[in-house]
Formats: sequence, structure tokens, C-alpha cells
Amino acid sequence: MAEVLHHDNHGHDDHHHHDDTDITVFGFWTYLMSDLILFGTLFIAFAVLSSHIPAGTPSPKELFGDTLGFVLTETFALLISSVTFGFAVLASYKKNVNQVILWLIVTFLFGASFIGMELYEFNHLVHAGHGPSHSAFLSAFFTLVGTHGIHVTSGLVWMIILMYQIKKNGLTVANTRRLACLSLFWHFLDIVWICVFSVVYLLGAV
Repeated sequence: MAEVLHHDNHGHDDHHHHDDTDITVFGFWTYLMSDLILFGTLFIAFAVLSSHIPAGTPSPKELFGDTLGFVLTETFALLISSVTFGFAVLASYKKNVNQVILWLIVTFLFGASFIGMELYEFNHLVHAGHGPSHSAFLSAFFTLVGTHGIHVTSGLVWMIILMYQIKKNGLTVANTRRLACLSLFWHFLDIVWICVFSVVYLLGAV
């Protein structure tokens, strides 16, 4: 009888934990949808302001025409980091802690390279006299691209913390759930950046 009760309680605990996981993932999807609204608003602001550039201020073609190759390299760095994160998730299915951490480190390096290149671009524009206060168009540009960069930086910090947690406690249910949420976040940022590259840089250069 005691064994039956223990089994029932254990099953109840598992079910309760499963419910917590579903709620967490659902909540994170809700957060991503709110973030999508944020980026959508910034894209609209950029689209409006990029078509009303005051005289004497640089156009998108003048700003991005010569740097498209640099930004394309930056884009590939983020795209590759999304692929390596996928390898980390696959390794988690096999319960291979070392492989998960290895692929997260590789992902972190590509993500950090992306941020480094973005900061270099911002620094170059500011020193060339094209800072965010120069025009409404540049304010919209720095806000949109900078907001995405802040999200990527937050993801990198989250990645460091998660690697520490996995190294310390292994691939527990909680850590696997955190890895899944971070994976959603990282792939979401990848999709947003593809839109940024297409709308801001590619169309701007053309």
C-alpha cells in the first residue's frame, strides 16, 4: 500500500513538474511575442524616418553602400551561432554535458564576435559625424540596431550563467528547460537580425 502511495505521489510530482515546464515555455513564448511587437514598432519608425532625410545629412546608400560586406560577415557570424546552438541542443538530448558546454562556448564566441563588429560599426559612424543625434533617421537606426544588440548581449550573459549551471549541476530538468528557452530566444534574435539586415542594410545600400 505504501509503495502504491509512493508511486502515486511520485507520478503526481512528475505531472506537476511537467505542468511547470509547460507554463514556463508558454510564458517565454508570450515574452517573445511582446518583443516582436517592440521590434515591429522600431521597424515602422525606421521605415518612416528613413524616407524623410533632411538636406545635408547622409542617406542610407551613402552610409551602408561601402559597409555591406562588413555587415554581411557580421550576419554570417550570428547565423553560424544559431547553427552551433542547435548542436548544443542536440547534445542535450544525448545527455552529453561536455558537448553541450563545448557548443555553447562556440556559440558564445560567434555571438561575441557579432557584438564586437557591431560596436566597431557604431564607433566608426560616431567618429565620422554620423551619431544618433545627427538626424532622426540615424536615431531610428541606432535605436533599432542597438536594441537588437542589447538583446544579443543579454543572451550572451544568460549563456555564461547557463554554462556554469550545467557544469555544476548537469543536465537537470530545470537546466534543460533553460536551454530550451535560451534556444528560442537566440533563434528569435537571428530571425530579427535577418529582417534588420534586409530592411536596413540591403535595401538601404540599394
